[in-house]
Amino acid sequence: MSVNTTSNKTFSAKPTDIQKEWVIVDAAEKPLGRVSTEIASILKGKNKPEYTPHMDTGDNVVVINAEKVVLTGNKLTQKEYFHHTGYPGGDRFTKASDLMEKDPAKVILKAVKGMLPKNRLGRKLMTNVRVYAGSVHPHTAQQPKKVEN
Repeated sequence: MSVNTTSNKTFSAKPTDIQKEWVIVDAAEKPLGRVSTEIASILKGKNKPEYTPHMDTGDNVVVINAEKVVLTGNKLTQKEYFHHTGYPGGDRFTKASDLMEKDPAKVILKAVKGMLPKNRLGRKLMTNVRVYAGSVHPHTAQQPKKVEN
């Protein structure tokens, strides 16, 4: 009986292996959770064969039509976003409907941020996403590819 001495090596991408592209995601008439998981996956680079969990292998994402994203069920009236001012009794709650009126891009940014790692890599990945309320964006020079899902 012969023993196979060859083993599979774990692939780890080097900074020279990483090819960053620009992609555009249209959030119109899509549920918030579905579009934000799609964005988070692209930001992490999970759609690429050279995905490495501890490195930024993802693409730059441009999200358009954030004002047309759909919150299913009663989330528009019942969902609340929490933040604390840092002072005693400083709990602040914002309804999803109020945030959608004031800044619809923030709703998508908060959803995507919650799906990324809670460390310095997650903070770096958040710099690769740009969200716009309408269909007009200033990134046509980068020639972003449209993602269809």
